[in-house]
Amino acid sequence: MEPGLTPDIVIAGAGIIGLTLALELEHRGASVTLLDTASAAGGASIAAAGMLAAEDPHNPRQLSELSLYSISLYDRLLDRLTTLSGLPVPYQTTSTLQYLDNGTIVRLAEKSVDPRQLAAAALQSVRRSKIRLLEHASQLDISEHSGGISIRPHHGPAIETQLLIHASGAWFNGRPAITPRKGQMLRVQIPSSLELRDVHRSSSIYIVPRTQGPQAGTALIGATEEDAGFDTHTTQADLGQLRRRAASLLPALADSTAAPQVEAWAGLRPAAADRLPLIGRLPEYSHQWIAGGHFRNGILLAPATAFALADLLEGKSPAVDLLPFDPARFS
Repeated sequence: MEPGLTPDIVIAGAGIIGLTLALELEHRGASVTLLDTASAAGGASIAAAGMLAAEDPHNPRQLSELSLYSISLYDRLLDRLTTLSGLPVPYQTTSTLQYLDNGTIVRLAEKSVDPRQLAAAALQSVRRSKIRLLEHASQLDISEHSGGISIRPHHGPAIETQLLIHASGAWFNGRPAITPRKGQMLRVQIPSSLELRDVHRSSSIYIVPRTQGPQAGTALIGATEEDAGFDTHTTQADLGQLRRRAASLLPALADSTAAPQVEAWAGLRPAAADRLPLIGRLPEYSHQWIAGGHFRNGILLAPATAFALADLLEGKSPAVDLLPFDPARFS
């Protein structure tokens, strides 16, 4: 039998939130084990468009301070991941054209990243660290006792830890509830007639060009928002509607011959009832915390979530007010 593990902290969920948090906690001196019921760096982390949309007018106002704090940390995060992993994560765009509901257009100094590059660099960074990563760790028996947490997987080592942090996105099975919100997207070749270097976004559609890396010369178009459980199928009708909405902003994208579809997929956004993240201790437990429910903004909020939650665990006051994201707000 494989000997048991005794890390200071266990993180359940190896998406971008869990990976970033694990790296920050290890950087501060904690021993960390990272679990995922599937493969690491999958799910919503690589299904997103990667907009660092701190000033999106359609975001809840309660996200503003946390979002701007996260933007202030992003260069540091990318530099650290590049150094640790050897994989560069460039900014894909540096400007967004926001189409407002009153018909005007404003330019925002907003960056974007390719989440697939980001997730790959974060995962490689974890693999090169002292963090223990256990993938496909399904059927976990978790029990809390006065001394901490016992985790008994059906396969693999038993784990005793002082702290369990849930970062499993839409797959969190507890309270407060997090539900999956399906989002279909497609990626198309940018037609030669279209010079596309900026994100174009309205309340109903966004178009995010890829300018560097393996997806360069293409653009993402998204996304639907559906209450469809854990279904991740795409439909041609929905993808066609997304393309038509995109063409209302950039008519050149209407031509499926000049702008052929490269791929399509659906991701599952993790949503709390009020569409705000859950960051803090779970109210019914002494040794279980959560970093989840980031909905549309997991890529944007990853560094702020990691830094702020690490501060809380060290008994420090975070740089931003986390009260709007306290899981106890639903108690």
